Amino acid sequence: MGDSVDARSFTRQDRTQFRAKSARCLDALASMLADGQFEFSEPKIGIEIELNLVDAQCDPAMANAQVLEAIADPAFQTELGQFNIEINVDPRPLAEGRITDLEAALRDSLNHADERARTTGSGLAMIGMLPTLDEHHFTEEWISADPRYALLGQQILAARGEDIELRLDGLPLGDGMGRENLDLVCDTILPEAACTSTQLHLQVAPEMFAAYWNSAQAIAGVQVALAANSPFFAGRALWHETRIPMFEQATDTRSVELKNQGVRPRVWFGERWVTSIFDLFEENSRYFPALLPVVTDEDPFEMLAAGKAPSLAELRMHNGTVYRWNRPIYDVHDGQYHLRLENRVLPAGPSIVDVLADAALYYGLVRSLAEADRPLWTQMTFDAAEENLHAAAREGIESRLYWPGLGSIGPRELVLRRLLPAAVEGLDAFGVDAASRDRYLGIIEQRCLTGRNGATWQRENVAARERAGESRSQALHGMLADYLERMHAGDPVHTWEP
Repeated sequence: MGDSVDARSFTRQDRTQFRAKSARCLDALASMLADGQFEFSEPKIGIEIELNLVDAQCDPAMANAQVLEAIADPAFQTELGQFNIEINVDPRPLAEGRITDLEAALRDSLNHADERARTTGSGLAMIGMLPTLDEHHFTEEWISADPRYALLGQQILAARGEDIELRLDGLPLGDGMGRENLDLVCDTILPEAACTSTQLHLQVAPEMFAAYWNSAQAIAGVQVALAANSPFFAGRALWHETRIPMFEQATDTRSVELKNQGVRPRVWFGERWVTSIFDLFEENSRYFPALLPVVTDEDPFEMLAAGKAPSLAELRMHNGTVYRWNRPIYDVHDGQYHLRLENRVLPAGPSIVDVLADAALYYGLVRSLAEADRPLWTQMTFDAAEENLHAAAREGIESRLYWPGLGSIGPRELVLRRLLPAAVEGLDAFGVDAASRDRYLGIIEQRCLTGRNGATWQRENVAARERAGESRSQALHGMLADYLERMHAGDPVHTWEP
């Protein structure tokens, strides 16, 4: 969840200084964009996957410190909850066989990490929301030891001024089954830790960033519909991708009154198509007060005058506490600064090959749409793109989405008719080899033909168990055990039997 923070409290002066320093960083970024000195030799990709830890009974294992010590690999890092860790994959070019290489590297890393975790009595679960979590796991004692997390939680609750309310109406698991509702009040942000995602990074040239961001926003609903993998939360059957509304609610700094005034949420889709990456950083600074106002001594203009890459630490810190579903990233590597687009809508799992298939569809589509003669975002409203995201999160692969020229359409038909050919063109433009392209997009095609993704498989498995007489708790634990067995086997989810 970002850089470490040593401070345990902040003063009013800290906030005033942070605002001024953030504004100076923003001015420096504008100057850097005008100078056009950003590093961009070839497109590079990166992936982060958030993971859950479980014990032998498939209950959450509050053991990330012990697990990380056993893994002893800097690619694995802590996360908000003690039942979470995260793997970060080093950036690499997208061309040739690099996606296949990425699959092999991820598989080896996760297999090794799981083997080491088992020496501590824990195992890794790559799933959008751990179904055996419940409200008893959302107490402050289970926040990770890094002081950043407790401080962030304190700041969110202080800004909100009251406890966090989690409310959602679910979907029946099957015929004759009733709707289930969530209505919880929580005094920590730990429900956010239940929302484990796959985050796709793409290095982008500054002049093309707006086109890529707009493209990513336009396809967010399609991504979620096909990849939904979070149907259960706190023992309830809710949305197919419950992670989306739960993340929005669990980190909401607004009271009811502020919502009524139209104050923007920190988990934010946005409100308009943009013309520059600067628009996004400027909105973050204009609309959102600082949660972690840590001020550094570095002056970005002095760094530029000395021919060095400024860290823009305050801008980056603030950007890390505005949770856009497609987030702009400024970063420095080997003394050079660059821009990345971070796509955050996808859940973790179900299998490594599914993750790479979702990544291939995303990278192919954003390239194809960003370079189209008539941009997609000139043919649909921004509100329609946001409505697609929430419709897809609710109904999953059988949802109805809006698409220009087609009107209301199911994501399976949309992908098969329109978007797979576009993804092929995009991956070809990136230089992805035909074998890798066909392998991963073929998995997407089969997911559309079968109608089976992680969410539908989980719901079918639990429904079958309950019809056989199991309680909800027994069904969720049994389903998760089946899920983990298939996850480790590595076959794509469309081949899983309920």
